[in-house]
Amino acid sequence: MNRFEAMSLFVRVAERGSFAAAAEQLGVARSVVTRQVAALETHLGVKLMERSTRRLALTSAGAAYLEKCRVILNLVEAAETDVAEEHLMPRGHLRIGLPLVFGLKRLLPLLLDFSQRYPEISLDMDYTDRRLNLIEERFDLSIRITDRLEPGDIVRKLGFCRLFAVAAPDYLARHGRPAHPAELKHHECLTYTGDASNATWLFQVEGRLEPVPVRSRISANNGEALMEAAASGMGIALQPDFIAEPLLAAGKVEAILEPFAQPVLGIYALLPSNRYTSYRVRVFIDFLAARLQESALPR
Repeated sequence: MNRFEAMSLFVRVAERGSFAAAAEQLGVARSVVTRQVAALETHLGVKLMERSTRRLALTSAGAAYLEKCRVILNLVEAAETDVAEEHLMPRGHLRIGLPLVFGLKRLLPLLLDFSQRYPEISLDMDYTDRRLNLIEERFDLSIRITDRLEPGDIVRKLGFCRLFAVAAPDYLARHGRPAHPAELKHHECLTYTGDASNATWLFQVEGRLEPVPVRSRISANNGEALMEAAASGMGIALQPDFIAEPLLAAGKVEAILEPFAQPVLGIYALLPSNRYTSYRVRVFIDFLAARLQESALPR
């Protein structure tokens, strides 16, 4: 018995629902399929299928074995495909989840460059700040910016970004410039909607990260909206570099509490947990990692 062939036939029978349908699809005699599956059951010492004149049903052992066979066969197919693809231009479809502001400001130019370099890959870009279910929503990967990964996340780190506490010169003239994070309790802070972690901000105080309670009258689910509120003198915002830097450069806001560094945020490619990473996905991740690291180098 060729075990790999027998496993393939078993999966085909289970998916088609009968020996005859599987044999017809493969263009072989029904007896060939029956003998192979029977030999597999003998080898394993368990019954995989219950047969009757009307229907075929998997046993509990058969259902568990089917899932493992699918994983093994998919890995073999992926390995063979990758060997061939390594010598060819990457091709296929990529569906990518992208954070809204970072995706538009920093990633879109890189994605357009990638599309020009790899014309055989089609891109489907979904811009959203919600956490995606990659498996159920059929995404190949998503890009996340965070300092807190979830248990079980399958990721590759692509780069990092800094956080800035900022306020408008007008706000600081009216309310004073905080010299220590503990003074934020006396200030209006601009926070993200629906994120409990925004009730406290983290700062490096005497060599360790300290949670600092903040109060908020204005919140939003978009960083650019919070930065506009900060630039209008409405309060203090805590924002990543790709949102804060243009307004800092224009003098519309000033950085505060600079001696008390915020934790660095990681930029990650988040992958589905139950999929083999295809060649085109690996090429895409390598491209992004190289370009983001290049842009982070000092000029």
